[in-house]
Amino acid sequence: MMDMDMGNMVMDGVPSLFVLQQMYWAVVGTAIACATAVHIYETALCRQRLYAASGLLPTPAKPKTFLLRSCATVAAIVREVVYAAPPSITVGPYVFRPPPLGRIILVLSNLVALVVLCLYKLNPRDEWQYEDIGYRCGFVTICQLPLLFLLAGKRNIIGFLTGSSYERLNWLHRWAARCLFFTMLLHMGYFLTSWARFDYIMVKFKTDAVTQKGLGAGVVLSWIMVSSVSPIRGWNYEIFVIQHLLSFTALIVMIYLHVPQEVRIWVWIPVGLFFLDRLLRLATVLYNNFSIFHPRQRRDGKCNGIWACKAEFTPLSHSTTRVTITDPPISWGAGQHVFLSCHSIVPLQSHPFTICSLPEDGKMEFLIKAKRGGTGRFFRHATGNHGLPTPGGSQTSRKSIAIEGPYGRIRPLQQFETVILLAGSTGASFTVPLMRDIVSRWGDRIHGTRVPGLFGSQGVVTRKIRFIWVIKGKAQVDYFGSEIERVIADVKNLRTDQRENVVDISVYVTCDESFTSEQNSASLTSSSAFSQEHGKAEELDFTTGDDEKKVPQTDESEVKIQEKAEEKTDVEQVRCCCTDVLEDENAIVPACSCDSCGSHALLKVAVSEKLAPPPDYTTTTTSISSTTASLKAQNSPTPSSIRILSGRPDCRNIIQRELELAYGESAVVVCGPSSLVDTVRDAVVTLSDERAVHKGTGAQGVHSPILHPRAELEANGKIDLHAYGVLWILKRVRVVALETHIHVGHQILRNRSWWDPTDALGTHLRRLMRNRAF
Repeated sequence: MMDMDMGNMVMDGVPSLFVLQQMYWAVVGTAIACATAVHIYETALCRQRLYAASGLLPTPAKPKTFLLRSCATVAAIVREVVYAAPPSITVGPYVFRPPPLGRIILVLSNLVALVVLCLYKLNPRDEWQYEDIGYRCGFVTICQLPLLFLLAGKRNIIGFLTGSSYERLNWLHRWAARCLFFTMLLHMGYFLTSWARFDYIMVKFKTDAVTQKGLGAGVVLSWIMVSSVSPIRGWNYEIFVIQHLLSFTALIVMIYLHVPQEVRIWVWIPVGLFFLDRLLRLATVLYNNFSIFHPRQRRDGKCNGIWACKAEFTPLSHSTTRVTITDPPISWGAGQHVFLSCHSIVPLQSHPFTICSLPEDGKMEFLIKAKRGGTGRFFRHATGNHGLPTPGGSQTSRKSIAIEGPYGRIRPLQQFETVILLAGSTGASFTVPLMRDIVSRWGDRIHGTRVPGLFGSQGVVTRKIRFIWVIKGKAQVDYFGSEIERVIADVKNLRTDQRENVVDISVYVTCDESFTSEQNSASLTSSSAFSQEHGKAEELDFTTGDDEKKVPQTDESEVKIQEKAEEKTDVEQVRCCCTDVLEDENAIVPACSCDSCGSHALLKVAVSEKLAPPPDYTTTTTSISSTTASLKAQNSPTPSSIRILSGRPDCRNIIQRELELAYGESAVVVCGPSSLVDTVRDAVVTLSDERAVHKGTGAQGVHSPILHPRAELEANGKIDLHAYGVLWILKRVRVVALETHIHVGHQILRNRSWWDPTDALGTHLRRLMRNRAF
């Protein structure tokens, strides 16, 4: 690279190269400052709502002042834009899902800033300026290194300021690296183009040591980009992590040797950030796992020996392992996760798992789905040593285990009026603790058992919890059977205090793996998983403990289904009924006959009894929806207040129904396969737009979906982001125009005491008129 005296030179009003580096960090710092300001506002809003709830105000989650209403309007508009996703691309049996528009905007903004800094007041078509552009691109490239390490660390400053955990910033780390790779290509490309005019490329490669080291850095960075693509990263994650660390070490060394002394500060900063993060993590690991740091547990006999944590491995159905640490030495919050390692089973590996219990349980519990690698070894250890659990009890094995964490941060859910939790399969390990935490806070508010924090309050805004769980088979209900029983019992106990808190639980049993199994990152979801055929709900009775395979009684509906199936040819594939979308949870139809939820599970079709509709807020006591479904087999006591349905949930209708009954802002939380996450995200954005949230209609807000890190959609860069962004903006222009037309029609209807149901405008606005503001 050129002499660094050029870095300080200012010619024809062009800023020096060092100033350009500072300008880039001014842009990055502004973005971080904006996100920090939003985090501070959300924290203050949460405290205000909890304080209002502690004063027993009727609608603490509803903005009342002009300032709060204005902020709510801006937030609703921004959420609709940021969380909206361009349409999916279907290619044969596969579906390509673009990332949300907010991510596209953020990445494109960073890319535009970089291109402007690289080409400002330079002519990219002037051959005599090629080397000047190459020099500047090199300066702009190296100043991006600290951002990559800030976004990659487990204990990073950006996450602390913005209220985000490291896993929610990981996608930005990948795209920041791709932007750095782009400017590196510009840096290399302009130099090569300039040298090619004089046939000087090979001479530079053979004789110039700086060029050789720069070429080595480019090759290593190219390998990092290729190996970080989702299919390759998911092929063997353990190998990916090892080679990723080695590759980045080689990259840092090559860059350090390539650049002059004056800019090596941009290399030392990432090195310092890396070792600071490792030092903090090492301190956390030592404190969490060595009993010497927990004298109270040692005195109570909870910690014996050197290690503070002992874990029990219990095999469950559907290749799932329950890992339980009794009397853990640390505390955590609902929805957090830790890195778990058991070197006697999986040497030198550490994997993140969500904690599916609460500290008051006296244990730290995990549900681990067995796949390749370490998770498969956990399950083989649990089953190989002790066998599968028997009906009379479960068999376990204990091992010394190490934990790192906890990690993970989300907005406190107790500040929202209604909380809607959706989970697919083991995604319930994230949503069940969130539900239990809110229910626990309901009781603590009455009994005063929870001590508020420094700026906290015992107030709880939440009035209703809507819990949706999608599973493959009835045996999976036992994963959280005791926890759900405890929730139901706790809510029933609140009846004596005349509380209006509501918990509404529905469990969907389906063999559609798009809602219950995460697809391998190398494969894409089949388009058949998005079929919009609508089915109906059925009521399943699992109260019997007989494991024999019995066929349910056949009625006329089942005969018609069988006759229809017989008409299919050998080429045609009969679609399973439990993959249909259930529009009405209260409808009763014959049981599904598939292996997951039908003929091999004793099902009772409750034709005579209809499911109770979801409770409304007009009730003065705690209400839970009642059905005849049971959680467990055998003779264990089972609650009769959970809807167990066969089919896929209609997420849009479920969310819409809850939003129309809410007095204030609601929150939607989803954890599960990408198909479920995409469906919920699209539903929230569409409903927020259709209901004109905080735009004069009186419709209350809905907090954009809180997506669990392992459920978030990974961007793989295989689409034209710019083209899809333009198409989506054009579509938004048409939607805004239609929204204006609806608002005018609504003003007309407000002046009427009635309207003709057959009137087109009245029919179109009937859904909006359900809102209390009308």
